Amino acid sequence: MDFSKAETIIGLEFKNKELVATAFTHRSYLNEHSNYQNPSNERLEFLGDSILQFLTSEFLFNNYPREPEGMLTSYRAAAVCTVSLAAESAKLGYGNFLLLSHGEEASGGRTKEYLLANTFEAVLGAIYMDSFDIDFCRRYLLKNLFYKLDEIVKNESYRDFKSRFQEEAQEKKGLTPQYKVLDESGPDHDKKFAVGVFLGNTKAGEGEGSSKQRAEQAAAENALANLDNIS
Repeated sequence: MDFSKAETIIGLEFKNKELVATAFTHRSYLNEHSNYQNPSNERLEFLGDSILQFLTSEFLFNNYPREPEGMLTSYRAAAVCTVSLAAESAKLGYGNFLLLSHGEEASGGRTKEYLLANTFEAVLGAIYMDSFDIDFCRRYLLKNLFYKLDEIVKNESYRDFKSRFQEEAQEKKGLTPQYKVLDESGPDHDKKFAVGVFLGNTKAGEGEGSSKQRAEQAAAENALANLDNIS
């Protein structure tokens, strides 16, 4: 895989090319390529998540000086949730660069929200590790994530997605959402859940996450976007 196009999209020519390759390496790829030298992107994802939380908190603290801590927490949660990060990752085309197993590829891994969200965080971790330049990380997020915060605040999309969907579903459809686990995978220490939210017998949305609660929130957010199209 040629990652020079990914570097162009990121806006950084990596000094350590192994870092950018690792950022796009899903653990499933290692199972089928025993001679591959790089690890999976999970450690970079861990680091990127911490950087993301810090820089998002810093941005909110500086740009919303009158908001209390509770509101800032809600804004941050909406900005860095799986659905939000996956949307930015998809917009950047990161799914095209993922190294996946044949099985993960066949199951649509390049468009799975949780994989795209994890990749967004892994790329951020790789950016930091390549240069230890927190200012570049900040500029990267200003361009590729923070631009949407004003809209999140204006549209009140920071509110709890399950609560919002329940309110709107009851108002527009006269139905109360029901959540069902559609799939559960991975070892106990790294579970992945797929959850569907239903209005009657109609699946209104679907989401994935590392816990049932996160998957339900992702499903509710997905359903909110589709609600007007549900008959």
